[in-house]
Amino acid sequence: MFQISDYDFELPKSLIAQYPQLKRDECRLMVVHRKTKRLEHRIFKELPEYVASGDVLVLNETKVLPARLFGKKAKSGGRIELLLLKEEKSGMWSCLIRRGKPGLRIDFDEEMSAEVLEKRSSGEFLLKFNYNGDLLEKLHKIGLPPLPPYIRRESTQDDREYYQTVYAKKIGSVAAPTAGLHFTSSLLAAMAKRGAHVLSLLLHIGRATFKPVKVKDIREHEMGSEYFLLTYEVADKINTQRELGKKIMGVGTSIARVLETQVENRYLKPGKGWTDKFIYPPFEFKILNSLITNFHLPKSTPLLLVCALAGRDLMMKAYSEAIQEKYRFYSYGDAMLIL
Repeated sequence: MFQISDYDFELPKSLIAQYPQLKRDECRLMVVHRKTKRLEHRIFKELPEYVASGDVLVLNETKVLPARLFGKKAKSGGRIELLLLKEEKSGMWSCLIRRGKPGLRIDFDEEMSAEVLEKRSSGEFLLKFNYNGDLLEKLHKIGLPPLPPYIRRESTQDDREYYQTVYAKKIGSVAAPTAGLHFTSSLLAAMAKRGAHVLSLLLHIGRATFKPVKVKDIREHEMGSEYFLLTYEVADKINTQRELGKKIMGVGTSIARVLETQVENRYLKPGKGWTDKFIYPPFEFKILNSLITNFHLPKSTPLLLVCALAGRDLMMKAYSEAIQEKYRFYSYGDAMLIL
């Protein structure tokens, strides 16, 4: 149960989605029924059929930063790529850099440059930007969506739109909460029309979510921290509807981590700060009882989380059937609903 090798599987490369579904809610949806072990094959826009009046749908309103930057080394003129991770103070960011070292100056254009201040034990670098203006506005002009490495192509203008949820509000993530990419405004309206409470909280997705598990025993993995915000109003509504026996349906593993971080005496408490919650089997979910998610990488922390919710054997059965039925996998892939 605790061996990372137990969460491995073979996936044909042809099933790794390289482009988004342009009609977001027309992707495929596998429905996993935990009690009966039954699997259904549906279309995502049929999701409202699985909610009843009073159920709760919880979204992550984080917005993806165009965190992938390309510049030139000031001395040699060589091209260099970096991925911004987190703003630590004004103009100073932790980041990942290929072939970086302290003292390196990077020029992005005539207006902006950056200096590498230090390399950290985590493999991250601390970078100081030199720019007279609104740095975030500048990043939106020159930065690219931080597509994951298994998408083997350059970013396009479509990615600026589709690697972002339609309800994104607060910028700060370096990866999309991909379960939410399938929603449209009309689908959210259809959920509300069914009587569902559509609520939002915040978790800025950082390196922790996509950090690979490199230990044999999953209990030894260090998750890393990500910033979250859960308001009183949202916590109170979830507590109330849960007491009434309604579904608490999270959109994405980031939602699951925040909700299960903020449990106290089986009730959800509001708060903000940093969570390093690592959910893996066996785990008793105290708030969440349904989850919308994508199909995840083998041996990854999101896969461990869904196995904790649905059980490893049922999840491996679902993944095997998804491969057989040629579902599209990973960030731009198809969706799963675990009930």
